[in-house]
Amino acid sequence: MTIHRIRLLGDPILRAKCEPITKPRSTAVRVIMDDMRETLRDWQSRFGSGRAIAAPQIGAPVRVINVEMDQPWTLINPEIIDIGNEDFEVWDDCFSFPNLLVRVSRAHRIRVRYQDLKGEWTEVEVEGDRAELLQHEIDHLDGVLAVDRPQGLDPFCLREEWHRLHGPGGRYGPPESRSETYATSL
Repeated sequence: MTIHRIRLLGDPILRAKCEPITKPRSTAVRVIMDDMRETLRDWQSRFGSGRAIAAPQIGAPVRVINVEMDQPWTLINPEIIDIGNEDFEVWDDCFSFPNLLVRVSRAHRIRVRYQDLKGEWTEVEVEGDRAELLQHEIDHLDGVLAVDRPQGLDPFCLREEWHRLHGPGGRYGPPESRSETYATSL
């Protein structure tokens, strides 16, 4: 297992549409997943934040996401197959531009289809912070970043300025301060 550097805004791999995984149980996929997990855990231990990582953020242009919230969760070839009709705004941040927050609109509820570590297809419906997180990570797999989805007037804020104005746990703050109800409905 290797801890990789996180690819930063401007790196062309972040704009690539990632290739589907054809052999989810292969050793190569297992190595990528292990590296993603170790890289995310390293970030969490150093910065005290971070809920998920997408493969292109470590330089692997394949469709894999690793989530570390309540328990580890790997999604291979994830796709959003249904979107609810309620949206909300949230200040989004990203490992790939760690000092910038972007106000984006996300669906409150989504249904996602993905393969698990055995290659079996599964569907799950998520809402709130999990829905927001999966939309963010699946966007990464399509070469889309939060900076491509700004909403409202003045949709960008430097993290330092956010903390100066609102404090680290300010209303509708960065993901490390969010709870289940953290954003405004539209």
